[in-house]
Amino acid sequence: MSIIVRSAVKEDCIRLMELVNELAVFEKAPDEVTVTMEEFIDAGFGQNKVWDAIVAEDNGFIAGFAIYYTRYSTWKGCRLYLEDFIVTESYRGRGIGKLLFETVLQHAKDKNFNGMNWQVLDWNEPAINFYKKYHADLDPEWLNGSFTKEQIMKS
Repeated sequence: MSIIVRSAVKEDCIRLMELVNELAVFEKAPDEVTVTMEEFIDAGFGQNKVWDAIVAEDNGFIAGFAIYYTRYSTWKGCRLYLEDFIVTESYRGRGIGKLLFETVLQHAKDKNFNGMNWQVLDWNEPAINFYKKYHADLDPEWLNGSFTKEQIMKS
């Protein structure tokens, strides 16, 4: 196995969406993925791109990825937000997650961000244990709020 970590390119989007759907199934929310491929590609590679991603590739096969963007906190300033981070099931336990995560951390260092944020489900023990190895703060105090597009339109 020779893993290469590289920046994602537009041509990776089909595989990235497969991994997004794999993550949604793992998180017991397969019907929650509603973004179209066109929206996904535009958000990552269009004129007003909002996300960046890195992929872990094994002989041309994308085994995992991390997608992230800049978040601004009025209290803390610019921070990196790790939106999705997944290694496909058959490749887990080989250090690929560590490679991806540390590459994202290095990006945050290179950009001199004031911190990094992400979410993890409270029942996802493997992920929680992974983040604890990095001495991450996992805050049980904050609740996540959200609106769907339909809710926004009705407001």
